[in-house]
Amino acid sequence: MKFLRSRRGKIALGAVVVLALFVTRPGAQSLRTRIAHSISLALGRQVEIGEVSLRLLPQPGFDLKNFVVHDDPEFSAEPVLRADEVTATLRLSSFLHLHSLLRGQFEIARLDLSEPSFNLVRNSDGHWNVETLLERAAKNPIAPTAKPKSEARPGFPYIEADQARINFKYGQEKKPYALTNAQLALWQDSENSWGVRLKAQPVRTDFNLSDTGLLRVEGSWQRAARLPATPMRFSLQWEGAQLGQATKLAFGRDKGWRGGISIFATLEGTPEDLALTADAAAADFRRADIPSGAALRLAAHCDAHYSSLDRSISGLACRAPVGIGEVALDGKLAAQPGFPSYDLSLTARYVPMQSLIALAHHAKKNLPDDLLAAGKLDANIRFLKSPDEAGGRPVWQGGGETAGLRLSSASLRNELALDRIPFSVSTAGGRKTRAGGRRIQSGESTLDDSVRLELGPFGIALGRPAQTRVQGWISPFGYDFSISGEAEVQKLLAAARTAGLAVPSLTADGQARLDLTISGGWTGFAAPVISGEAQLRSVHAEVRGLNAPLEIASASLALAPDEIQIKDLNAAVAGSTWRGSMILARPCGMLSSCGIHFDLHSTQVATDQLSQLFTPHPSERPWYRFLSPLRQPGTSAFLTMHATGTLSADQVLIRQLTARRVSAAVELENGRLHLSNLRGEFLGGKHRGDWTADFNGSIPVYHGSGVLEEAELGLLAAAMHDDWVTGTATASYRATASGVAAAELLSSTTANLQVEARDGSLPHLALAGGNGPVHVNHFVGHLLLRDRQIEIEPGKLATPAGIYQVSGTVSLGRVLDVKLLREGARSFNVTGTLAAPLVLQAPETRAELKP
Repeated sequence: MKFLRSRRGKIALGAVVVLALFVTRPGAQSLRTRIAHSISLALGRQVEIGEVSLRLLPQPGFDLKNFVVHDDPEFSAEPVLRADEVTATLRLSSFLHLHSLLRGQFEIARLDLSEPSFNLVRNSDGHWNVETLLERAAKNPIAPTAKPKSEARPGFPYIEADQARINFKYGQEKKPYALTNAQLALWQDSENSWGVRLKAQPVRTDFNLSDTGLLRVEGSWQRAARLPATPMRFSLQWEGAQLGQATKLAFGRDKGWRGGISIFATLEGTPEDLALTADAAAADFRRADIPSGAALRLAAHCDAHYSSLDRSISGLACRAPVGIGEVALDGKLAAQPGFPSYDLSLTARYVPMQSLIALAHHAKKNLPDDLLAAGKLDANIRFLKSPDEAGGRPVWQGGGETAGLRLSSASLRNELALDRIPFSVSTAGGRKTRAGGRRIQSGESTLDDSVRLELGPFGIALGRPAQTRVQGWISPFGYDFSISGEAEVQKLLAAARTAGLAVPSLTADGQARLDLTISGGWTGFAAPVISGEAQLRSVHAEVRGLNAPLEIASASLALAPDEIQIKDLNAAVAGSTWRGSMILARPCGMLSSCGIHFDLHSTQVATDQLSQLFTPHPSERPWYRFLSPLRQPGTSAFLTMHATGTLSADQVLIRQLTARRVSAAVELENGRLHLSNLRGEFLGGKHRGDWTADFNGSIPVYHGSGVLEEAELGLLAAAMHDDWVTGTATASYRATASGVAAAELLSSTTANLQVEARDGSLPHLALAGGNGPVHVNHFVGHLLLRDRQIEIEPGKLATPAGIYQVSGTVSLGRVLDVKLLREGARSFNVTGTLAAPLVLQAPETRAELKP
């Protein structure tokens, strides 16, 4: 009996009783009821259990199936907790209280939940369902988790969950936010103190997020007469989250920023006066479409006090060091339902401009890598919103300025002095604009841009006596800047590149008069939209891919959101002066991606000068090679260009030949050039035809067809420096050629020509028995050009002496092998050269050569 009264004896007896319970297996319904009642007493919530089975090892207890803890009906009809499997371990003191154990009365010391699901619910009054649990624990005499001895009051079990899921609800609506893979522990640390520990991954159920980091929470709170006066201390740590995934978690979409974020915060005090301390940082901060370069770390420290009585934050003090300076945010906020308000002050002191440039390199594309800045920024801005003032609209006050601002980079050549840029904040009620900052048109959707940061006006020295004037504003939705005045084109392009604007890759001198607007929205990092007008004068431009400068005497540019119109163009290149207009589609980042429409006219075009324009070695590469994939680096834009329009010229010089009043409809599409309705006066006649050139293969391929009417053959002879023919001719042709150099083209050319000539002569050709050179009354023939020679299929030559059948070949080297056959009369073989033909009579061997 003495052994049974000892502690060991009681434990042994308890084990025997539990074993007896296991052997006798009391009714499942009775056992479920007793266990559910024991847990309900500890948690203060109705508990349901589906199945119960006893377990002895490693500790006596129960295995529970379909474990459910119901919520307060005022919050939700769904359970606050649901778990398919739960292990309930008996409290050791139950063994020491043998009488209760024998009567089937016992306490649960520990609950181990496997993959449970929790629902945290917030009602319309802003209260959470866990608050009532905390209040009950504070007011009811529950013993600590590790109470030293058995007693009448229930003990709070140690609750641990593995692979848990915590859902968030607002009333009956389940939010997409959740915590997954959670490890949770909850216990009563002492008579008046509770503890909690949580590690979980934040997710959204409507997105597949992976890099959201780990959230760790540890804390404790104590018993108090009322919940707002509950002393508590919590620490929160969020690490390993990627900034883009974090913004998608918070706002439902990736805001386009990258970097690893870390937040560490502590909360200490009572809900009605809670001291908050937080440190936040973003490592390797940058925009998503900007490659990672020099690492940039953003960091800030904040202190504040929170009161649950009016849901306000007071004494907010955030500090972010920036170089030798600092950015500070101070003030207060209140989140009353339907009446949010704030009074905040943002102060910048001695912020180095170079630090802002470093931030800009990670937030703005196309900035020069070597861009440096001198100077500092100071500002003092107040943000105010009160339901009692200005109809509850935000009010911004204050401003600041830069001092000693200087920008330098290799693209600028010389330092760009901006010096003082004033700025202020304003609230202009009722002002509505589009996201890009442009004034709205009827029927368009609007954004409230009433709160703005106004910059300027300030001047930029761009090489002219008077500075270019800049003024604009920035809002939470977009920006809008105006630029007006005179500028040197070279300095203007350099300043635009410094600002990260996409401008043509060329070197240019000249003058411009500007009246432009640069606007845009922040959503999706859309490219700025430049609109307005510009006048160009005396511009000398070196364009990559051209071997001669482009001289623009004058031009007017009208920039609209969808196109650029170039009017009154007066430009010269490669000895040709062009006048007309062009339209370039927008937006496009480079010439090759722009749709171009043009209408250009020149007084004179020389193909030799065009050859020198596009190729570094004209003797080796003809002018048309700029469209070929074999072109030199820097001319690839032509292969992908999309252009349509008309070209015309008073005259086109093709070596020794001149074509007059030439015009054609031109289409250039993905390396395929089509000249349709190609018309002109050539060799005294009129030409019309169509030509196509395809430059997508390893060598260019050409196809053409057309008609030349009433051409003067004497002009052709003069161009060949040999008066071997006179008369007029009409020819229709169809030709194909390929290659780059002239020799390749001649070797590959095949052509079919149908020729009809009249009233001419062959001055070098005299037939035996004839009276002087051969006179051509009429000639009709089909010519085939291939393998560098012209084959004359049997044709008819009518002369005063009779009609001859003509056949034979003429090489491109002007070597003759021609037969003249006349029925019932003498026939002739013509050999030699075009300049010195040799006529042989058959059957007689006789030759006569006219000098």
